Amino acid sequence: MSHAIMGVLTCATIHSIELDPDEGGATSMSGGIPWLTLPAGYLGSSFIGAALIACGFDTNASKVAVLVLAVFFLVTLWWARRNWLTWVLILGMAGLIILFWFVAESEALRYLRGASQVLFIGVMSCMYVLWDVVDDTIARKVNSSDASAFAKICGCFPSQVWGVIWLLVAFVFFACGILVGLAAFKQSTAQQKADTSHFLPAPGSKSSAVPVSPDALVVSAVALVLCRLL
Repeated sequence: MSHAIMGVLTCATIHSIELDPDEGGATSMSGGIPWLTLPAGYLGSSFIGAALIACGFDTNASKVAVLVLAVFFLVTLWWARRNWLTWVLILGMAGLIILFWFVAESEALRYLRGASQVLFIGVMSCMYVLWDVVDDTIARKVNSSDASAFAKICGCFPSQVWGVIWLLVAFVFFACGILVGLAAFKQSTAQQKADTSHFLPAPGSKSSAVPVSPDALVVSAVALVLCRLL
């Protein structure tokens, strides 16, 4: 998906997008800027994961992130409407999100057995990128990998070197997601619980009719800016 998004941004023509159950995929396009579209797969996923990690530090931000994810879920369901495995996975995740929205006034969107659902998705995205870069470019050389294609275009470094560079950039995104979350959301759990009762409360909750507080607006605005980067 990141390849396609960067391709559209660089005026490329997207011919097809393929996703496989074995975690593989391919985007066929013509035109665009290869210097940007080739690393977009690894770095785009890492950037999105970092944004989700930052949002996962706050309940209101987690709500905004979940709404953004829901839009992508709907697009994916429409696009893969003939793939039953995709339907099962996305509907299962959507069911969990809806359930957590209603549990403890959406607190479960952040905490699930001591972890955060939004944080989990973000960390999983970042960690998979780190593993994928190492596996495709450093530990073993895959001739059809993005790094190999990038090395052929550049000509100055082999694919392993570009793999290391992309790995370092992915680490930076990962760290920035954590630092942004810590810096932007300094409220205590009690304060977040009070604010979340006024921002997109679960239907039927005691605070569903309470007006939005200024603090909630500030927090939601920060979260919206982060998630718009997706």
